[in-house]
Amino acid sequence: MNQPAGPLAFHIMTKPIGPICNLDCRYCFYLQKEDLYPGNRRWAMSDEVLERYIRDYIAAQEVPEVNFAWQGGEPTLLGVRFFRKAVELQKRHARGKRISNAIQTNGTLLDDEWCRFLHDNDFLVGLSLDGPRDLHDAYRRDKRDRPSFDRVMRGLELMQKHRVEFNTLTVVNRLNAHHPLEVYRFLKQAGSRFLQFIPLVERMPPEAVAEPAPSGHALAGPPDLDDDTRAPRVTEWSVEAEQFGVFLCAIYDEWVRNDVARVFVQIFDTALGIWAGAGASLCVFAETCGRGLAIEHNGDLYACDHYVYPEHRLGNVMEVGIKDMVLSRQQLAFGEAKRDTLPAYCRSCEVLFACRGECPKHRFVRTPDGEPGLNYLCPSYKRFFKHIDRDMRLMTQLLQANRAPAEIMSMYAHARAPHVVGPSQNAAVVRHAPGRNDPCPCGSGRKFKQCCLNRL
Repeated sequence: MNQPAGPLAFHIMTKPIGPICNLDCRYCFYLQKEDLYPGNRRWAMSDEVLERYIRDYIAAQEVPEVNFAWQGGEPTLLGVRFFRKAVELQKRHARGKRISNAIQTNGTLLDDEWCRFLHDNDFLVGLSLDGPRDLHDAYRRDKRDRPSFDRVMRGLELMQKHRVEFNTLTVVNRLNAHHPLEVYRFLKQAGSRFLQFIPLVERMPPEAVAEPAPSGHALAGPPDLDDDTRAPRVTEWSVEAEQFGVFLCAIYDEWVRNDVARVFVQIFDTALGIWAGAGASLCVFAETCGRGLAIEHNGDLYACDHYVYPEHRLGNVMEVGIKDMVLSRQQLAFGEAKRDTLPAYCRSCEVLFACRGECPKHRFVRTPDGEPGLNYLCPSYKRFFKHIDRDMRLMTQLLQANRAPAEIMSMYAHARAPHVVGPSQNAAVVRHAPGRNDPCPCGSGRKFKQCCLNRL
């Protein structure tokens, strides 16, 4: 088992306040992590742990830019002062490297002071927003069961006021998955131009009872627990196995005709990178993993944010060097298992090059021939990757011809132009689209009607 070739680069998701949060989202898998530290009363990362972590994390990277990602729980509970200190420590230990910061927040605690700090220090903010009011508030409520939508939108408005760079993270669950265009259009209207859609899949442990745990959250075990059933038991708020694919396809169809290069959807951008031969920019679609770790408030380093369990603890930064833990035999084996444990059904799949079995934490279903290890979301990814294949090939051709992938929108507009009567919102686009006998903009040298027009 060898260290991967090339300069060492990895990413750590930082949990400076552990699982502590001011909200009590019904579906949050991380709130139960309080059980890892029974009796603990101090959840804020200490100054000593913070400095050791920042120093070692920067030093271990063999690339010119180092990114810090702050999550929780809710990291803004620590206050601006904590993050001012973090930025000062980053500057002290930068060693000539560029430092960037991202923070994931529910947005409810943002105020003018926070937003000035985030803007002045170039923080990228990920805002958790699950759609319009009714869809967002269905699961994202506070400790007193009060809705959070209005407070989140106030935080978003303050970020816009202070010109804070932000994106939105939407958890696709059993409810909002049935309203893809409503969610997508709402996020655009709210001002988001960088969108992440994360499928919610949480298993019930084999011994789970019908009632929820006292905390109100499912006490699911480690993702790699064996499941002997063909019918996986997932929480009632988990997205359905096929519905996530339907959700993505509906949004993609609107995006590819209207929003390419105007709105950036993480999974669409990742897919284009895969088709273009640049590889997967998301770990879930990479062949192996192990380079996306998580650190808890006390300095414990874990294999992955979704594997914060005792058996996947690598050590503590106050006792072991971060580089040594990242390159440990335990972590390298963890990363290679993503590739090596794929069932035969996946290895012969036509979309394996794009899916790679997705995240191992979702591989708890049996294949049609009974082999364990199939991804719960397999039907969704098959549907989605097959659905976008034609367009991804075309946009890849455009890239190879030094053309903009956004030209695909003009092709779609031209393809439907014969059906347009009178003034149209697409008229400006159609006027600039290639004619049937013009050279195809993909650069093939063939006429548009003999090339990409037929594909559309």
